[in-house]
Amino acid sequence: MVDYLGAGTGRGRAWQMRLYYTPESIGDLARLREFIAAKSPESASRIAAELVAGISRLRDLPNLSRKVLKAPNPGAVRDLSVGMYIVRYLVRDSEIHVLRIWHKREDWASL
Repeated sequence: MVDYLGAGTGRGRAWQMRLYYTPESIGDLARLREFIAAKSPESASRIAAELVAGISRLRDLPNLSRKVLKAPNPGAVRDLSVGMYIVRYLVRDSEIHVLRIWHKREDWASL
């Protein structure tokens, strides 16, 4: 699992959220980038950077995204929309765990 430390401010006090990428989410990023790069290497780099930047913003607003109502703990599992991509993540205490990433047209259940 890859760990990134982010800092932000909230309600007048400093706070930090740790951002982790699961091996599955890292594999998803690689798979998506490879798929896009086959047609446009420039687009693959740009989209990968946009995804990482969108995910990084979660450190400041971890609960802003849509809850996954069918999850065992719908208050903790959320879906972030970044362009044409969905980022599923788990919020736990001061940690964010990026679980999976897929294109909106993909059959995410088969991932």
